[in-house]
Amino acid sequence: MLKSLGKDRFEGLEEVLAIAKSVGWGAADILRSYYRGEPERGELNIEEKKEGPVTAADIVTNQYILDNLQASFGTQEFGYLTEETYKFQSKGVMSPPLSQDFIWIIDPLDGTRDFIEQTGEYAVQIALVYQHRPIAAVVVWPEAEKLYYAIKGSGTFVENRQGNTTSVAVSQRQNMADLSLVVSRTHRDEKFNYLLENLPCKNKQYVGSVGCKIATIIEQRADVYISLSGKSAPKDWDIAAPELILTEAGGKFTYLDGSPLNYNRGDVNQWGCLIASNGFCHDEILQQTQEILGKLES
Repeated sequence: MLKSLGKDRFEGLEEVLAIAKSVGWGAADILRSYYRGEPERGELNIEEKKEGPVTAADIVTNQYILDNLQASFGTQEFGYLTEETYKFQSKGVMSPPLSQDFIWIIDPLDGTRDFIEQTGEYAVQIALVYQHRPIAAVVVWPEAEKLYYAIKGSGTFVENRQGNTTSVAVSQRQNMADLSLVVSRTHRDEKFNYLLENLPCKNKQYVGSVGCKIATIIEQRADVYISLSGKSAPKDWDIAAPELILTEAGGKFTYLDGSPLNYNRGDVNQWGCLIASNGFCHDEILQQTQEILGKLES
């Protein structure tokens, strides 16, 4: 079904994306039914784990996505890395990278705490990675009834429930002081707060899921997202799909040294400092962040 033609070109990728979009909408329907407490879904059964809460919605949605993708693509040529199955398979120990060239990286419910707290800022994230880099992505914001999707080299689009599609692109704001940061309500330690206080961009918005944060950037409501790991770090499934919808919308998403992100490396933790932006001041943001963190550590 899918064949590499070299240089980020793939035969059959549009058909693959169409299936992922359909699965994404289906997963969103499951989450919305839990979110609204529909009787047939039963209890959320919230469990507090080391990496954060897990609910019945996470588990059921994860299984739905896996069942549908594996029914379409099998398990020989395609690997599957999901938040829920990784926890079960690894048992807290780093697993080796999956052996296939094509890997589905899945977060059935990004922003579980926001889901529990009813902020509406949760997402479904499905990315297809080829040799450690994303080539297709779907991010669904169920409560906004929007599905963002991208194919490497083809731009980013948003689709509504009626199937209407619009291309989206990041803002063109270039003055650092005018940029708006999108940050979490929680997950901010003293080091990260120090960084935020010392960056020139003072406008801040508070949004839950990483997918929802990146959606605010490609819809031009924000311009910069920074992840600075402390005791924990975002995982592959938090970042892979959001990265592609941002970069195909004209933005940038890199490590602090400007190098590209990589996935399916064995360690799913994306340690260090990751910066996403509209791209226009990306190098300046990297430089200033390095200087601010350098002063703190000196």
